[in-house]
Amino acid sequence: MDVHFLTWAITIAGILGLLIFDFYSHVRTPHEPTIRESAFWSIVYIGIAILFGVGVGVFSNWTYGGEYFAGWITEKALSVDNLFVFLIIMTSFAVPRIYQQKVLLVGIAIALISRGLFIAAGVAIIDNFSWVFYLFGALLFWLAYSQVRGGHDEGDQADSKLIRTLRRIVPTSDDYDEDRLTTKVNGKRLFTPLFLVMLAIGLTDVLFALDSIPAIFGLTQEAYIVFTANAFSLLGLRQLYFLISGLLERLVYLAQGLAVILAFIGVKLVFHALHVNEVPFINGGQPIEWIPEIPIWFSLGFILLTIAVATVLSLRKTKRDGIPDTLPATNAEAEADER
Repeated sequence: MDVHFLTWAITIAGILGLLIFDFYSHVRTPHEPTIRESAFWSIVYIGIAILFGVGVGVFSNWTYGGEYFAGWITEKALSVDNLFVFLIIMTSFAVPRIYQQKVLLVGIAIALISRGLFIAAGVAIIDNFSWVFYLFGALLFWLAYSQVRGGHDEGDQADSKLIRTLRRIVPTSDDYDEDRLTTKVNGKRLFTPLFLVMLAIGLTDVLFALDSIPAIFGLTQEAYIVFTANAFSLLGLRQLYFLISGLLERLVYLAQGLAVILAFIGVKLVFHALHVNEVPFINGGQPIEWIPEIPIWFSLGFILLTIAVATVLSLRKTKRDGIPDTLPATNAEAEADER
């Protein structure tokens, strides 16, 4: 896929423009978004991501368009899984909901930077060392196993340790000072808990890249598609957090669904590694040409079907268990109802 420098520049500028727009239109003035606001902007960002994918298919070809959609859907599903951890961190720090938007937007910006660096490194490694596909495949199998074995319980423990460590290292005040990152206490300049939350979200975003980047490289090796699929999966994540934060507990089989997807992509990576094999002790360093390459249309269909099945089974189980399926009202909406 030959992507001109100007195309890269326009794309990155457009993504940065969306982040800046998000800040000045929604985050600069602290407020708790309503369900209606969150739903509207979630649809807008999903629409932008879909239109971009259609553009890739029309102006390039639909093989690349399919790779983009498979990558974007996979990254979006992983992002929803990451929202569980964000929710845990926000709860641990008792972040007021009116300031949570700022924390999430900063986290998204950090994630874009860190994933951009990971993608650049990944492309350079893949171009020079084809054996890395075996490594990525093994990593995805391990991540799939971790999803099934630990789910969010291990994530909870890890984040608790991270939070305790950050509190010991970073001099932090006990109370929030509106949405400021520093404050003065008894004449001493300290960081506020809001800064600590942003730091925790940023560090966990870097860790999330360790599963998301190998996963999407299993679907496409085109740097432009890898970057844009990641970027558009992150844009709108803030709105999605407020839209479904009250329903995350209902997606009880999401971890299992993601495990199936990660394992499938791991198989796809290993098949590709065998197909382009250069490792001396495997088939004498020669490619195994009879190994099939899994087509992108099959990957896209498999990912969509797995997410749909995991969602339906989750909703059925939680309905049987008596967990309500209505969205919780925000504080602003609750006050409006009372009036």
